[in-house]
Amino acid sequence: MGVKARDGTFKQAMKILFVTHYFPPEVNAPANRTHEHCRRWVLDGHDVTVITGVPNHPRGEVFDGFENKWIQEETIDGIHVIRTWMYLAPNAGFLKRIANYLVFALTAILASFRTNRPDIVVATSPQFFVGVAGAIIAKLKRRPFVLEIRDLWPKSIVELGQLSEGPILRALEALERWLYRSASGVVVNTRTFHDHITARGIASDRIELVYNGIDPAAFHPKAKNLELLAKHNLAGRFTVAYVGTLGLAHGLTLLIDVAERMRERKEVQFVLIGDGADRAKLEADISRRGLTNVTLLGLQPRSMMPDWIASIDLLLVLLRDLPVFETVIPSKIFEFLAEERPVVLAAKGEIRRMMDEAGGALVIDPEVTDQLASAIEEVIQRPEEAASRAAAGRSWVEQGFIRDDLARKMARFLERVVDSVD
Repeated sequence: MGVKARDGTFKQAMKILFVTHYFPPEVNAPANRTHEHCRRWVLDGHDVTVITGVPNHPRGEVFDGFENKWIQEETIDGIHVIRTWMYLAPNAGFLKRIANYLVFALTAILASFRTNRPDIVVATSPQFFVGVAGAIIAKLKRRPFVLEIRDLWPKSIVELGQLSEGPILRALEALERWLYRSASGVVVNTRTFHDHITARGIASDRIELVYNGIDPAAFHPKAKNLELLAKHNLAGRFTVAYVGTLGLAHGLTLLIDVAERMRERKEVQFVLIGDGADRAKLEADISRRGLTNVTLLGLQPRSMMPDWIASIDLLLVLLRDLPVFETVIPSKIFEFLAEERPVVLAAKGEIRRMMDEAGGALVIDPEVTDQLASAIEEVIQRPEEAASRAAAGRSWVEQGFIRDDLARKMARFLERVVDSVD
């Protein structure tokens, strides 16, 4: 079967084997990106198999409708999905998470024996033991391997204080270099990731930049869901929300500090939508301070995210003030801007430069309580300016960050890799 390219020619459909730790119904950014790319590839005529684990992120609890057994197979949007048994561990605690990652790498390799020989093997981080599994599977299948980098391991875990200098770090750095060299191609989602990898001796022409993006059919301007707000006692409030993983990368104590400062503003309600390693700590902190102006909603279904984004008055994108987070671009910001919502971005680095150029968000320094409090007040007091930024942000996203276009860009890169080794 042929696949029509943009130049009007037809290329042979690829058989793609994709290894990923996360996949729907999990709702984090890696799961969403992988699913949406694979779905597009299937629609374009490619044959896609995904090897992943039983869904359990971030609590380490198996989702309803699944069992933690050796193999489960299903079809999602035309994608053949093979799920393996997982060592269940919550997204907290370094050693348990490492065990979780290592066990999945092993089970993914074993599960690959259930698959036919593909044209190409792709594996995606953030944790790069998935990459090790992908590299080994590619060698077993004697096919090219493409590594997708969504986080800089081990750099990120060092800067978060989870790993210090020593033999373990040196071993992980050696593994990182080996992975880059083993890959026939590398896909990154930020320019700074590209620079990091070329600095380790990988030629630039082996690296493809494929940003995160949005599905415009799902994320577009829409009216508030008043029923949803009423259900959670948020009707009539000015809502300020953080949506995403409640983890080490985001410095969410900052939001609690600002909520405490603004506790007398009865019309303002802070909302946390998501789950993660810091949830229990945040709940305890909110209780200790006696804050009634913070609502924790927990993990919400992916299908409800467009309604939640449309219904929130101000969305926050927060990163820690650490060098490694100057290299990342949170995928959530594309969805917020696609729905033309006011956004405050507290970050440095690549995403800050992009927002300065696009004019799509009110930009402040990370982890500065005074700046965040002032930014929230500015959006409340100057709604017309906030709306203008939101419109600019939507225009920026629509011009270059459509998920289907980006998925096709990645597919063309995979085709070039296949052609280069055949």
